[in-house]
Amino acid sequence: MKLNDIFSGQYNAAEWEQKGYELPKFDIKAVREKTAKEPTWVHFGGGNIFRAFPAAILNDALNTGKYDRGVIVAETFDFEVIDKAYAPYNNLSLCVNLCSDGSIEKMVIASVTEALKADYQFADWQRLVDIFRNPSLQMISFTITEKGYGYNEADLARGLNPVFAMGKVTRLLLERFLAGELPLTVQSMDNCSHNGDKVKAGVFAYAERWVQEELVPAEFLDYLKDETKITFPWSMIDKITPRPHVKVKELLAADGFEDNDYIETEKHTFTAPFVNAEEVQYLVIEDHYTNGRPPLDLGGALYTTRETVDKVETMKVTTCLNPLHTAMSIYGCMLGYTLISAEMQDEDLRAFIQKIGYMEAMPVVVDPGVLNPYEFIGAVINRRLPNPFMPDAPQRIAMDTSQKLPIRFGETLKKYIARGLDKSNLVLIPLTLAGYARYLKGIKDDGTPFDCSPDPMLEELQAIVAPLEIGKPEQDWSCLKKLYSRADVFGLDLYEAGLGLQIEGMVKELFAGPGAVRKTLHKYVALR
Repeated sequence: MKLNDIFSGQYNAAEWEQKGYELPKFDIKAVREKTAKEPTWVHFGGGNIFRAFPAAILNDALNTGKYDRGVIVAETFDFEVIDKAYAPYNNLSLCVNLCSDGSIEKMVIASVTEALKADYQFADWQRLVDIFRNPSLQMISFTITEKGYGYNEADLARGLNPVFAMGKVTRLLLERFLAGELPLTVQSMDNCSHNGDKVKAGVFAYAERWVQEELVPAEFLDYLKDETKITFPWSMIDKITPRPHVKVKELLAADGFEDNDYIETEKHTFTAPFVNAEEVQYLVIEDHYTNGRPPLDLGGALYTTRETVDKVETMKVTTCLNPLHTAMSIYGCMLGYTLISAEMQDEDLRAFIQKIGYMEAMPVVVDPGVLNPYEFIGAVINRRLPNPFMPDAPQRIAMDTSQKLPIRFGETLKKYIARGLDKSNLVLIPLTLAGYARYLKGIKDDGTPFDCSPDPMLEELQAIVAPLEIGKPEQDWSCLKKLYSRADVFGLDLYEAGLGLQIEGMVKELFAGPGAVRKTLHKYVALR
């Protein structure tokens, strides 16, 4: 069983389907021919999340028979991905959704019609230029991570030959401008807040510099700013797609599926002909298009207003997912866990995050209408986090915690204050923040050391709590005032918010000695 057999048509469909593989219901070659002549969608970033989600829901849309165009993927960073994960398999891949009930969904993804290297050194660049000059193009999109939207003075100074992704995209938008100021939507699908604005900022930085240096006409910038021609909508995306896992490789091999090799590139991209992912997924998109759009709603995407996208993003980031992740990562590291799914078998930790979400954060949530907050958090707690197939670790989630706390907890605390809500309702959120001081010591609850996850402020914050000793109740705790008054870390001065002394008391309990983390967690979860 090989992906290229699907492409060539030389395969036994009954055998694949008997083993649980969902095959394309559309004519792959006909879709490719149509897309080559009249492309509608180019996606930048050929990684795992793209194949498991945007490409997969387009595959679903194609399977309905109501659409006839695929997606062209363009890789801006790691060109080996094209050579090793796309080209050998005729751009087909296998999406493996690992369900929390132990079942597995296996779907052959055939919606990608071309895979191009987005760089001037390759012949693919001229193909991209031709696509951008084609009036049929409706949308370009991105899953290049938030870092991919960056730019610096050195790249801006390269003129019309930048090397960063946003510079290359701006160069291609210039081609579309020169072809007759053709309309297009520039759609981020990356997991970062107000993602459309990040694309817009990058594109405008290059365009403004080029106009300033008279490399392009001033009308190019006017074109980019004209929302009847170019738009930068927001979106909220949510689906976990970890590295290809050995368990999945073994399961596929047992089926007789042969395209299960691991691929690690020189740039340390981890991929494979298959992608393993969680079953739950959300893609909510601001419906602000200038030249039509691919019907991704046929595959489950939700089109709505910018205001609603913002509400969904806020719900996820400040209540229903991200704060729960951070709370269990801090305590999971201290309690010696290495898997999120294992943490969810711990009664104290499960109750901890459940009560944070439903009881303490939910009172400030604005229901976005398109996704119910209670159903969203229910899926997180009952299906997503306990999923034993998802090898996610608290150590990974604990990365950059200092950068996450202001949004994941600070915004909720600000809303309590702004709305005059009773802060005595807050017990487990303060316990999470108290746990951070104990976490920074890098000592597990059993007294053994652990390495705190990478964080740009780690050394600075560890230095603040360095005077504190575990198991010494009579000591100088004044350093806590220095930590918990840091609005840059927590989003606000926790003493001015009226929570500083409460948190201090919890910190002292957590530092009482070996076993104090468990004892304190159990105590406050039970009280709540």
